[in-house]
Amino acid sequence: MMNAMSKKLRWGVLSTAAIGLKKVIPAMQLGQYTTVTAIASRDLPRAQEAAKEVGIEKAYGSYEELLADPDVDAIYNPLPNQLHVPWTIRAAEAGKHVLCEKPLSMTLAEARTVLPVRDRTGVKIGEAFMIRSYTQWRRVRELLDQGRIGTLRSVVAAFSYFNSDAANIRNQVECGGGALYDIGCYCIHSSRLGFGQFPTRVVGKIERDPDFGTDRLTSALLDFPGGQAIFTCGTQLIPYQRVHFLGTKGRIEIEIPFNAPKDRPTRIFIDETGDIFGGGIVTEEFPTADQYTIQGDAFSKAVLEGGEVPVPLEDAIANMAVIEAVFRSAEMGGWVNVES
Repeated sequence: MMNAMSKKLRWGVLSTAAIGLKKVIPAMQLGQYTTVTAIASRDLPRAQEAAKEVGIEKAYGSYEELLADPDVDAIYNPLPNQLHVPWTIRAAEAGKHVLCEKPLSMTLAEARTVLPVRDRTGVKIGEAFMIRSYTQWRRVRELLDQGRIGTLRSVVAAFSYFNSDAANIRNQVECGGGALYDIGCYCIHSSRLGFGQFPTRVVGKIERDPDFGTDRLTSALLDFPGGQAIFTCGTQLIPYQRVHFLGTKGRIEIEIPFNAPKDRPTRIFIDETGDIFGGGIVTEEFPTADQYTIQGDAFSKAVLEGGEVPVPLEDAIANMAVIEAVFRSAEMGGWVNVES
């Protein structure tokens, strides 16, 4: 169990996934409230190599060994999507707090199975939407709350990259590959964050890769009580990302909303004039920072001080409900109600 006197939460990482080794772990090691002390792989030499690569003290040849380590307080779970829920549950049963990569699960029903486990074990479980704690997103939320653009009526988002590698798990159906699970989840989360509401119904359109079977192009319209959100996401398009918040008196645009760089400032654009040539745009710039460091600190601080994690389990389940509704709509060919 966690040392009550510890000023940092001690983290263990399940798997040597690239996102962990290249982005999350190095960032968390720079945190004020985080320290990564252990990593596990089903291949011990691989775990040892990864531990050496990113400066982690302990390496385990099985996930079970890591979960049994009494000096690990919390688990970061970047496993393939189909393993998110099983190992999140096992970590919680072992008394570990869990930060799980998005999306939380493969289905809404699966996501819901985590709730009673969390409530029974008393651990904190959150979804790793790093944008939720990041500076530019907190500022957008502040501007929306202030009514800077009037009443929010529309959210427009796009997120894409090009990946046609059959060996990549993002192109494997059984691993939860495809655009909607991988990046469409961000667009849905963004629209829910903007409106501060839950969409009542959705309509979606999907084009699947003829070889992989994954959705390589997905678009959807989400109907909120306060307005509408539309998004397009794709795994075989030119890399691009933007989010626009359109209100009755203005708009806000996030320049790089999801893969915010850690080596240069980020920017948002605020337009309250409606000048289509951009003459009235006000630019706000935010200092260089690593959103994964901020995410780790926010989660760790919530555990250490007894607060709420940035993206609690209920929020993750809500996002999964919308994802599932988009899939269902694309299959049925019309509007589908979102399960509350």
